[in-house]
Amino acid sequence: MTRSTAADLVARSNRLGSDPKVTNYAGGNTSAKGTDIDPVTGEPVELLWVKGSGGDLGTLTEKGLAVLRLDRMRALVEVYPGVEREDEMVAAFDYCLHGKGGAAPSIDTAMHGLVDAAHVDHLHPDAGIAIATAADGEELTTRIFGDAVVWVPWRRPGFQLGLDIAAIKAKNPQAIGTILGGHGITAWGDTSEEAERNSLWIIDTAQAYIDQHGVAEPFGGVRDGFSALPEAERRAKAAALAPTIRGLASTDKPMVGHFTDADVVLEFLASEKAPALAALGTSCPDHFLRTKVKPLILDVPAGASVEDSIARLRELHAAYRADYQAYYDAHADADSPAIRGADPLIVLVPGVGMFSYGANKQTARVAGEFYVNAINVMRGAEALSTYAPISDAEKFRIEYWALEEAKLLRAPKPKTHQGRVAFVTGAASGIGKAIATRLAAEGACVVVADLDLDKARAVAAELGSSDVAIGVAANVADAAGVQAAIDATVLAFGGVDLVVNNAGLSLSKPLLETTEKDWDLQHDVMAKGSFLVSKAAARALIAQGMGGDVIYISSKNSVFAGPNNIAYSATKADQAHQVRLLAVELGEYGVRVNGINPDGVVRGSGIFAAGWGANRAATYGVDEKDLGQFYANRTILKREVVPENVADAVYVLTGPELTRTTGLHVPVDSGVAAAFLR
Repeated sequence: MTRSTAADLVARSNRLGSDPKVTNYAGGNTSAKGTDIDPVTGEPVELLWVKGSGGDLGTLTEKGLAVLRLDRMRALVEVYPGVEREDEMVAAFDYCLHGKGGAAPSIDTAMHGLVDAAHVDHLHPDAGIAIATAADGEELTTRIFGDAVVWVPWRRPGFQLGLDIAAIKAKNPQAIGTILGGHGITAWGDTSEEAERNSLWIIDTAQAYIDQHGVAEPFGGVRDGFSALPEAERRAKAAALAPTIRGLASTDKPMVGHFTDADVVLEFLASEKAPALAALGTSCPDHFLRTKVKPLILDVPAGASVEDSIARLRELHAAYRADYQAYYDAHADADSPAIRGADPLIVLVPGVGMFSYGANKQTARVAGEFYVNAINVMRGAEALSTYAPISDAEKFRIEYWALEEAKLLRAPKPKTHQGRVAFVTGAASGIGKAIATRLAAEGACVVVADLDLDKARAVAAELGSSDVAIGVAANVADAAGVQAAIDATVLAFGGVDLVVNNAGLSLSKPLLETTEKDWDLQHDVMAKGSFLVSKAAARALIAQGMGGDVIYISSKNSVFAGPNNIAYSATKADQAHQVRLLAVELGEYGVRVNGINPDGVVRGSGIFAAGWGANRAATYGVDEKDLGQFYANRTILKREVVPENVADAVYVLTGPELTRTTGLHVPVDSGVAAAFLR
């Protein structure tokens, strides 16, 4: 019975969670009741399987279910100390677990266990929350659903809400579910299929009623001058604004960003009611826990200059922080957790789009998705009635809930580079790929930049989803191409923190055989290319005001006079001196600039595979297959250098251990005495 009940519940959850009209990411929960054999007594025992705390319905597996003994859980009613102490009941769930219990039970467990139905769904559909946040939501519920769905006044999730819904179910045997004021819906059924069918019926019926009876322009008309800019213009403006906005949103702690210019966002921002509705904030707890209680909305027309927009954003940000501090001070008491930061998580720019922020890219993206849900909710509520979210006092009770604070404290410790955005050139192979791989493993968001877009995207896909890495085309010798790549970076992740100038190529020729074309090619890609990348990235780094790192992958040849190597070694010396120059120039902005001098990185190297290896092998009179070992044998340590060794150096230079180091060149060459820095 266990396998069938749990498996059916997971299948239903995945179907519901994968449909955006039904619920949002990590929102809602589902349950099923059934029997299994108690291994201690050998007797059947009634169990509850319910989605555990922090899980996502769309990707739920059996490991994400909490498993509780139903008799023990229902016995908690007899010891319930009342609504003022209902938080204590969450810890009491631990005494109801069956075996190891699976995932940690969530605050909504009581809703599932106490309701007398075999299968229960609690969901956050936009259409359902639109009814739940309408000023006359109770009347609308009766008008739309008759007696099949019952209105439940707003109550914070918890044991008492579970008791309330259980009582409503008992009093209304004809009902299939409820509208939870300010929150969402709950539905039930005797079978898994019936519960799912009832959930979908409530959602579809609500949406159909909104579509049929709602006003044509729930957000009012279009504000003059606030319509969406043409696509190319708005994305260029978004890229120009993104670093500054990210810096403002990171005043208290570093944030990763996400940008969207979806039609639903642009239409909302162009509307007459947008400023007033945005000021009311969101209502569903899942929404405002991820978006903060309200967004920051720019109040200048879409055609305003970047400079004027930035100036106004700075003023509004200061006002937002003061307003949020006042919100905290008005509702906090001696037992409240400390304020978690006063910066906005959602920044709305009319004509351009929405910037959302979080500790990592997924969190930032999901915050934006939740605000789109909130826009849909406001549209539905305004179409039928007036949008009336729960009060700030109630929002605060959830945002700074002790149980929410405990959940945050249980989160894994962030990795060293979490919250940082890395831009790595020449990252589709060799050293660049190793660097990108290491930085992603340490929690950074990585932009794999390479001349070969297909290869860049393939490497990014190896590193993870687009929440982890993206691939972009970058001809580092072309200023416009470099700027386009940096723009793509700030639109994907909000900004840039860590730049690695790694792109390169090499030709091995003596002076008299080195052509002007050879010389220009080497210098265009490495000397000029590093300059262009550093210049474009520096604009974003300075605008952010968050410091940062620029790393040059130079070479042992920048200080070592090797044979037949005039063009390559000269451009590497150029790169090495750029490190010193930029360390001095960018230091006032908190940007550190350091270099790495590798030698003999043969394995996996695109440069060596493209002919450089054959030329160097011929120069030294060894077989090409033995070149790596040849380089190793001439070093002090007698160990071959591989791309991962260079990646290790990048990790150390950009990590938390060397925060006071700039202008340094680190040899990664196994010890070449002639290249010692003096």
